[in-house]
Amino acid sequence: MNLKNLVLLFLLCIISKLIHAQCAMCKAAVESNLDSGGLKGAGLNDGILFLMSMPYLAMLIFAIAFYYNKKTNNASRKIL
Repeated sequence: MNLKNLVLLFLLCIISKLIHAQCAMCKAAVESNLDSGGLKGAGLNDGILFLMSMPYLAMLIFAIAFYYNKKTNNASRKIL
């Protein structure tokens, strides 16, 4: 491995540790808010579900478009 790859590997390891630390901080902030009677935790869960649903919705739209495009192409080939 050359120096460039080693530096890249090192930076990726550091970034992944920092990202994991942020998740724990968010979790601690939400738990303390819920313990004090706040409602931020419910909003955070709704946001997570919303963000999680977007890739599935995009895949569904592309699958439907692909299906109808393939169906239209097959129908036009049968006519010719």
